[in-house]
Amino acid sequence: MSSDQHTSVIKTPRQLIVVVTLAFVVPIIAILLLVKFVVVSGNDAAGTAAMTPEATAERLRPVAAVAFAESGAARTLLTGDAVYNASCQMCHGAGVAGSPKFGDAGQWSPRIKQGFDTLVKHALEGYKTMPAKGGNADLDPTEVARAVVFMGNKAGAKFKEP
Repeated sequence: MSSDQHTSVIKTPRQLIVVVTLAFVVPIIAILLLVKFVVVSGNDAAGTAAMTPEATAERLRPVAAVAFAESGAARTLLTGDAVYNASCQMCHGAGVAGSPKFGDAGQWSPRIKQGFDTLVKHALEGYKTMPAKGGNADLDPTEVARAVVFMGNKAGAKFKEP
């Protein structure tokens, strides 16, 4: 056996002091550099602009605003064709869910025979798959009646507009 196996690299007390000092100082410097890197470079990272007060305010802004109309103002009633285009055309234009197609006298004939009042009642209250007022709760009953007259007359009825 050789005596080389048990020899140390540190031969003097001065070398021991240097190694012990470096063993404490080097990790502390490494930790301080890492902290500085994270804190300073964190401002330049991708997505940091999303945390600005302006970006936060933009994300929190209301999606819509509610405007209240004056209750004392007189409302202008829509014509039958305007109501049809706004509320009825989507279903009656294509005959969705068994609704009679606009202008198809064959499909409208049995309904016209029921009479104007029955058609208006069904349109106001809803009938089978058709929702009340064609799904537009803001419609006035006169506007609904005008839409019934418009659609019925295009299919051969002789209804008078209210």
